[in-house]
Amino acid sequence: MRGAASRKMAGLEPGEDPTLPRIEFIKATGKLLPHVESYYVFRCDAAQMEGIERVDLGQLRFLIRGEGEMTFPDGHVESTRRIMVNGPGTAAATYKMRGPVHVFGVSLRGIGWKALIGLPADKVADHIIDGEKLFCEQAPLLLQRLRKMDRLEDMVAAIEPLLMMRQQEVKPVPKAHVIFLRVIREWAATEDPTIEWLYAAMKAETDMGERQVQRLCKEYFAGPPTHLRRKFRAIGAAMRIYQGAPLGDVIGPFADQSHMINEIKHFTGHTPTTLRDDIDPILAVTLDNESFHFLPDVIPETVDVRRR
Repeated sequence: MRGAASRKMAGLEPGEDPTLPRIEFIKATGKLLPHVESYYVFRCDAAQMEGIERVDLGQLRFLIRGEGEMTFPDGHVESTRRIMVNGPGTAAATYKMRGPVHVFGVSLRGIGWKALIGLPADKVADHIIDGEKLFCEQAPLLLQRLRKMDRLEDMVAAIEPLLMMRQQEVKPVPKAHVIFLRVIREWAATEDPTIEWLYAAMKAETDMGERQVQRLCKEYFAGPPTHLRRKFRAIGAAMRIYQGAPLGDVIGPFADQSHMINEIKHFTGHTPTTLRDDIDPILAVTLDNESFHFLPDVIPETVDVRRR
């Protein structure tokens, strides 16, 4: 199997309703690893479905079957596209789909957004980007091939050439940006990341000023460092709560319990209670720290991200 490893599934148990959503994914490896976190297939045989999409780093999706709409944080609604890119958002979004729904997707890392998409995240945040315009005529041809495939491994092998071609079309990630992403990873991994820590680390590593750091945060993550810190804090807390941590063990970085609840709901669409008792099964997979990573892997550790 090329380009992927570490398979994981969130599917149906014996006797369960076959119209329930399920997801299968495999982690990226190889030359695309610096840019791609994982590949996945989402399926739901229901005629109608609704769900919540938490904030993330960037997604490339091929709608093999199904169509629908997404409602973004400001309330505006956009129709899905056959080939679509969802960039780093400002808050959780919701979606309604007419099924059956069958989607092949690519979860991008922060550096992958720059290397494969190449658009400033803050300019396209909370919008659906037309992937056919971004990837030209090759993308619709790939979609036709994907519609004839059943195995995720085959889909991964089919998309790798397209992504590698796109990597050659987009300008290489500047060295200073690579350092920025590494510092972001280290910043996110600290117990209570402060903005001052980030600015001081970037000044020491690259001599960048605060305005330059703010600009890069917007370009990669759709918001300034203060907003990115809120994302880190809320998603990290949601992961811990979903995995069973008591609220008292999670509340530390927040002003109080009300603040924690509001921030978690803003970025995940769930409260701490619904994270445990009434969570969307697909959202649950994305909050499994062993599955879809949001933090701190904006760039994989020990990987050489220079163009190969």
